[in-house]
Amino acid sequence: MLIEVIGTSLSDVLDAEKYHADRVELCQSMMESGLTPSYGLIKSAVEAVDIPINVMVRPHSNSFVYDEHDFKIMREDIRAIKSLGANGIVIGSLTDRGTVDEDVLQRLLDEADGLKVTFHRAFDFVRDQKEALETILTYEQITTILTAGGDGTASEFVENLVELHDRTKDTHLTIMPGNGLRVDELKPFYQAIQPKALHFGTGIRIDQAYANGISEEQIKKIREITC
Repeated sequence: MLIEVIGTSLSDVLDAEKYHADRVELCQSMMESGLTPSYGLIKSAVEAVDIPINVMVRPHSNSFVYDEHDFKIMREDIRAIKSLGANGIVIGSLTDRGTVDEDVLQRLLDEADGLKVTFHRAFDFVRDQKEALETILTYEQITTILTAGGDGTASEFVENLVELHDRTKDTHLTIMPGNGLRVDELKPFYQAIQPKALHFGTGIRIDQAYANGISEEQIKKIREITC
C-alpha cells in the first residue's frame, strides 16, 4: 500500500524518503490547507530525493472556483513544475454550482501532459460526490482522488469511502483517503476500506504539528498496520 505524506519543506522531503514514505505531496501554507509551493522548494525537493514528488497547484484558498486570472497562474505553475522534473501535480476545480469545472480542468490537464495527476480535496466540497466521481472517471489522465469522503475528517465518512473505493477498484482511478488520519485510530479504518493508498499530514508528525518533523516511528506503525 502506498503511503503519501505532506511535505512543506526540504527537511520534510528528505525525512519522507529516509523513513520510507512512498510519495510526497509538496505544498506550503498549511494554515490555508495547502497552496502551491515556491519554485525554489520544488526544484530543491526534486533534486534531493528519488521518491516521487507531486506538487500542489492551488493559487489561493478563497475557494476552488477559479477565474481566468487564476488559470493563467496555475498554467505557469504547471509548466514550471513540469520543467523541474516533478512526478505529478495535485489539482481540482469547481464551478460555483458545486460541480467539477471541466473547462478549467481540461485546460490544466492539457498543460500537465506527461505528469501524474491527483484530484485534490475540492472533491469533498462538490454538491454530489457520486456525480463528481463519474465526471472524473472520464479523465484517464487523473489517476488518484484525494478525499476524506466528505467535508470533515476521513474517519467520519468510512461508509462513503468504502462506496467510492468499491466503485473505482477495477478502474484506472485510485481513491486515496486523507485528512485527519491518526495512526492510533488507523487499524479499523484501514480494515474497513482496504485502500490502495493513504495520505497523511499531521498524523505522522511529532506532536501532530506541521511545525515539527515527520516521525519515523509513525510511518513504521503504518507499515505494520497495512502490510
